[in-house]
Parts: sequence; structure tokens; C-alpha cells
Amino acid sequence: MTKLIFQTSPQVTFATNEFINVPTILQFDDTPLISVVSEQDLGYTSEFSIYHPDGTYLAKVNGTRVYPTKDGKKAGIVMRSPQGMTVCEMDGKTLFEIFHEAGDAFKAHAELYTPTGCFIKSHDLPAPEVIGNDGNLLKFAGLNMSNCRFVNCRIGILLKSDGSCAIGVG
Repeated sequence: MTKLIFQTSPQVTFATNEFINVPTILQFDDTPLISVVSEQDLGYTSEFSIYHPDGTYLAKVNGTRVYPTKDGKKAGIVMRSPQGMTVCEMDGKTLFEIFHEAGDAFKAHAELYTPTGCFIKSHDLPAPEVIGNDGNLLKFAGLNMSNCRFVNCRIGILLKSDGSCAIGVG
């Protein structure tokens, strides 16, 4: 007997843009930083990769659970769960916030480092800001995208350390 299970597609709002059924929301070079993963019996949840400014891999955050590496434990990664949100902090500084919304949707505000030390900041801006490890803002050909919808692509936003950017990859 074949069993059909109908489930809504994951929907994520990031940097004012909507991503529907997109497994990797934000990737820097070959490293996914924000992803959507399917968990048995739970549906969809978020997954974040947390790096220190020096490139040290600190933790994988899956939904509201944090899985710190040995280095992450030393750095003191902390998760909090105030009403309707999940917050990840280190040294009293918020690294990212997830605002839980109706259904499968959540809204992410993130300040993440990449393995190369670049700083990616995204709140309700039209595009993520990427600050290189030299402290200068990386420009992506004047990219200004807001309130766009991306459906069924493999990677929503692919940022490269050479300053190039691809949107809606695959």
C-alpha cells in the first residue's frame, strides 16, 4: 500500500525576500549558512552554521537546539527562547534571531560570520550586507532586491568572497 502525505512547502522570509521550498537560503562560497531542513515527525525547521570572526566553526543550530563544537563550548554560545522567537548569543551579543510566524514560516534576522571571517548582516534590509575581513563593505554590483519571491531553487542567495553574487541558483 502506498501512503501519500501532503505537507506545505517551507517558507522563509529573509532580508524582506520570501523563499519557498528553497533548501539553502544563504550560502557563502561553498558553505551554507542558513538552510531549511526536514525533520521526521516535525516538518521543517531552520539550520544555521555559526562561525567566529577568525573562521572557527562554533556550532550548528537546528531549530531551537544548538549543537556547539568543542570550540563553541569554550566560546560560550547560548540559546534563549523568549515568547515566539529563538535567540542565539555569544558574549552577550545577539548572533541571530528567529521570529516564529504562522504555519511553517519564520523570519530570520542574522549577523553571521563566514569561515573566511567575512561578516554578513541581515535584518529588514533589501539585501544582506557583507563586510569583508578587512572591515570594508563588499559590494555586489549595486544589488538591491526587496520583497522578491524565490520558489523551488537550490540556493536562494549565493555570496562569493570575490564579490560576486548569484540569486535563485539551481
